[in-house]
Amino acid sequence: MPSPAPWLDAVLIGWFVLTALSVAYVAWDAFTRNPELRVMKWGWLLVTLYGGPIMAAAYVLSCQEPANERHEDFVRPLWKQAFGSAIHCMAGDATGVIAAAAITTALGLPMWQDVIAEYVFGFAFGLLIFQALFMRDMAGGSYWGALRMSFIPEWLSMNAVMAGMIPTMVVLMSRDMAAMHASSLRFWGVMSLATLVGFAVAYPINLWLVGVRLKHGMGTVRALGHGGHEVGADRQSATPMPDMGHDAMAGMSGMAAGARVTGPQIAAMTVLTLIMLGAGIIVATLFGRWAM
Repeated sequence: MPSPAPWLDAVLIGWFVLTALSVAYVAWDAFTRNPELRVMKWGWLLVTLYGGPIMAAAYVLSCQEPANERHEDFVRPLWKQAFGSAIHCMAGDATGVIAAAAITTALGLPMWQDVIAEYVFGFAFGLLIFQALFMRDMAGGSYWGALRMSFIPEWLSMNAVMAGMIPTMVVLMSRDMAAMHASSLRFWGVMSLATLVGFAVAYPINLWLVGVRLKHGMGTVRALGHGGHEVGADRQSATPMPDMGHDAMAGMSGMAAGARVTGPQIAAMTVLTLIMLGAGIIVATLFGRWAM
């Protein structure tokens, strides 16, 4: 297949210059002005690194605290809570996927082995690090408790992420062998686009997961779904919060007593995400090559 036009490299250089500026802005705002949870600050930073100015714009629209409104009020809408959930998912999953892709392409493995390694490593990194480890305090401090409660929500979200990332990576890399090597700017361009597509596909699933309290939203222990800020600041608040306690903490804990979902509903969503993943693989098969 013909290689993309030479001007593509110039476009990618411009994209990554904008990405560097976007990362610098999000890092400055998140770590100096935004009272959200620290894990979410790093989540936004990583996803902006992968998604450039598009994810920086998403940060401003859904998470940046306005001058005339408290953060918890600003992020209260469900669509913003779902943004936070999807960002948290992508920060872990996409990091694992990209790291695995860089390693497997260096080893010269065929595309189908690349994809399997990317799925396994992405899911493991997202679940074991960004979910169970970083969010264990929301499960009473128990790592294994957090792992159990976050396994199903993270798996459903991961299926949707890969439903978008797999066809993007396979189809584009099939058309440009330079994109198969992490030393190429085009490799990182493909990964950037794949991250954005994965986020777009995973967002509706995260909207549902947050709505039924299987996942947390923008990150808070003050009140489920009402945004939040640093845990330490919550603990120091002199104003009693009657809505706190079991219900709020249960919702933040994922698959706990506060979840508003039935077993059949979880099974139905599992089937749906597997169909989405299968559809992504079919698209990759029709328009890409697995044996490269």
